[in-house]
Amino acid sequence: MSIATAVTNCRSCGTTDLHPVLSLGSTPIANELTDSAEAAKALDRYPLGIVFCSECSLVQLGHELPAEAIFDDDYPYYSSFSDALCLHSETHVTEMIRSRGLGPDSLVVELASNDGYLLQYAQAAGVPVQGIDPARGPAEAAVAKGIPTINDFFTPDQARQMRGDSKGADLIIANNVMAHVPDLNGFVEGMSILLADGGVITVENPYVRTLIDHREFDTIYHEHFCYFSCTAVDNLMQRHGLYLNDVAYFPDLHGGTCRWYISRSPERSPVAERYLAEEKEVGLTETGYYEKFAEAAASNREELRALCAKLKSEGKTVAAYGAAAKGATLLNYGGLTDEDLEFVTDRNTHKQGRYMPGAGLLIRPVEALVEDQPDYVLLLAWNFATEIVSQQQEYVARGGQFIVPVPRPRVL
Repeated sequence: MSIATAVTNCRSCGTTDLHPVLSLGSTPIANELTDSAEAAKALDRYPLGIVFCSECSLVQLGHELPAEAIFDDDYPYYSSFSDALCLHSETHVTEMIRSRGLGPDSLVVELASNDGYLLQYAQAAGVPVQGIDPARGPAEAAVAKGIPTINDFFTPDQARQMRGDSKGADLIIANNVMAHVPDLNGFVEGMSILLADGGVITVENPYVRTLIDHREFDTIYHEHFCYFSCTAVDNLMQRHGLYLNDVAYFPDLHGGTCRWYISRSPERSPVAERYLAEEKEVGLTETGYYEKFAEAAASNREELRALCAKLKSEGKTVAAYGAAAKGATLLNYGGLTDEDLEFVTDRNTHKQGRYMPGAGLLIRPVEALVEDQPDYVLLLAWNFATEIVSQQQEYVARGGQFIVPVPRPRVL
């Protein structure tokens, strides 16, 4: 029996006015790595696609899986393996400490704190921190670094328990997590409970406008329940007495990421006003904006398959880089398996020696690129292309070439 449930009500505003945008067929859970190629190919598959809510403008999965099935004890994502992400996080924390005047009497809480990759910078600056993350492995890694971490899901009850009689959190950071929670209103209610009266929340997630415009269909997987615009974020926050105050955009982070600054104050920056106005002007709040996305994704798939087939017919070898969740979506939607690609490499030692779900590709250390010297490497983690290419200069010097799959497949 499938554990996937069809979504009939918007997980933000509750309306039933949901419009299908894109179907990627049925795929395994993106981070469900296995110990053999056979097991990887035999994994259960679940419907994967997105719908648009015409009432509050939220893009969301059309089917959902229980969070416990996704963020289990074997969850393999460890943020510290990305140098670029750590640098981005350090810059963020340093700026927030400076601009908010945070110190020894303050509290910084990160939701989905993973392995302590971000809170370590606040702690090093002498600011008390508290992490919360439901994945056992990353949470244990954070504790081993000395980062206080609650290994659990964040809920309103958890927020009440964390706050107790204290003034609350001066800064709540929720990077790449709000998209991951099925109970969206419960998550935001929890942030509202935990936030100090004069505190601020920063939320980061890939920007749905960039996702659509740049054909980033592989950013869609079961772990990402929602895909946010500024309009959708503002509508969601106001339901819980919070307001969107400011917006920052990072074009090179995860294919285009927004950081939303949120507090109890209704004041908006000119930048936030501009984003909200532009979204309405270009049609991001209307169903029509999303209608051609399915056609664009299918075109991308066929172009990538044709490129891989052409290279193979010429006797070329093609490997891949990045055993990321987005890579699992791209491989499974594209129908690429161990018959098309040699292997996948990844810096994350927790993934090495295992196999990509559905595709059955062995995950090897990055040194395999120089050891085997495949002619081409498909960048599944294309959102870190600059970092990866910079790290693999020896592979490039020996004649290796990289393929970037979106917005259209191309050889660098």
